[in-house]
Amino acid sequence: MQITFASAAAPSADVVVRLVHEQGWDSGVDAVLLAAAKAARFAGKAGQLVESFAPAADGAARVALLGVGKADADDRQASLEKAGAAVAAKYRTGGVVSLALDVAGLNAAETASVLLGLRLRLWKQDGYRTTLKDDQKASLENVTVLGAGEGAEAAWEATSAVAEGVEFTRELVTEPANVLYPETFVERVRQRFAGTGVAIRVLDDAEMKGLGMNALLGVAQGSVRPARLLVLEWKGGAEGAAPLAFVGKGVTFDTGGISIKPAGGMEDMKWDMGGAGAVVGAMLTLARRGAKANVVAVCGLVENMPDGNAQRPGDVVTSMSGQTIEVINTDAEGRLVLCDALTFVQREYKPAKIVDLATLTGAIIGALAFEYAGLFSNDDALANSLTDAGNTSGDKLWRFPLGAVYDKMIDSPIADMKNVGGRFAGSITAAQFLARFIDKGTPWAHLDIAGTVWADKPGATWDKGATGYGVRLLDQFVRGAE
Repeated sequence: MQITFASAAAPSADVVVRLVHEQGWDSGVDAVLLAAAKAARFAGKAGQLVESFAPAADGAARVALLGVGKADADDRQASLEKAGAAVAAKYRTGGVVSLALDVAGLNAAETASVLLGLRLRLWKQDGYRTTLKDDQKASLENVTVLGAGEGAEAAWEATSAVAEGVEFTRELVTEPANVLYPETFVERVRQRFAGTGVAIRVLDDAEMKGLGMNALLGVAQGSVRPARLLVLEWKGGAEGAAPLAFVGKGVTFDTGGISIKPAGGMEDMKWDMGGAGAVVGAMLTLARRGAKANVVAVCGLVENMPDGNAQRPGDVVTSMSGQTIEVINTDAEGRLVLCDALTFVQREYKPAKIVDLATLTGAIIGALAFEYAGLFSNDDALANSLTDAGNTSGDKLWRFPLGAVYDKMIDSPIADMKNVGGRFAGSITAAQFLARFIDKGTPWAHLDIAGTVWADKPGATWDKGATGYGVRLLDQFVRGAE
């Protein structure tokens, strides 16, 4: 879809949408449209949309009112995005090809928020559907923005980088596992990052074996798909300054291994790479907008399958850090991938701060449902920065405790630790496991995003499916550090 800015609506626009606030929304509205709005109990609330026809030189023109809520609302940004998304939901299909959006009265940032909501809600994976009826196919191709204030076009150009990152994450999370696996994940990233200025490094099985990354490789050994460690570097900050580090869990499909999952719902495990997807989407956004920060991203990419060569419950592996792990449950594989990736990024890059993202535990869904991701951190300042970034971006976080009292739950009688801690506090013991691989004095946060990367019903700015969670959060976090 193409978004352009103009001083007047193109004669070919199929519909003209005028944005109005809750207060005084009826001012200057055509009589016919006003009557239609009142009949529909339109009040200008965020996301409300009503349409009608108005007299035109060649007969009648299709027009609509779009509510953007109160101008002084505390959730102003979310309201504007919701409004833009309502336009997308209404006109994505159904034959509307071109649309004019009258944003008179909004400032540059507000206009960009409306357009972000519109673009994000438009995204949908239809590539594998071959029998769509005409009225189900996407038709909207052009949006012309009218009445935009000074700087609006530049504001949208910067914001569109966020949209691109979210869309790329959704693309990766949505792809089936026979299409997206460690090797093709890497190639997809190489293609999308061409010309961005991001340096890409990829480690194969042999290189990881040489580094002692036996925890990560143990997860992959039951699959015919070889593992990969993907490293992305963006150097937009001061030369020589320690980078921020993002680490993503990239299990491109998770059967549970020998500790196999129930069959019902296993198809969802194609999105068990949502942490890695969020990390690379965020890096694309940072590169597209030219972020003034040094950032390194590391993604551990594996497929967890049962096989004659698969890792067994009871096996003991030696991680890259030298610590030994008794594998009690092969379905607690994400932490095995992350622990080696965390050690790698600390040894190779000595980052100033580390944030890892992972669809790590079902327990976090039991605690938070699908509204928040879980936050665990050894540093209050980092935790607060991430929480603030989540509130601003809409990718919300809720902090959970860490502490030595949970260590005894993951102590092993024959190794340094075991990879599960029992029935209770599953998300906390998973985070406590990861904490053992963080160097003393390094600020670190773990985000358990299992409940937020995929949605079974449409949300404010996404359709059913991949949400793109994490991209906006990480981008906003970096903005706070620039």
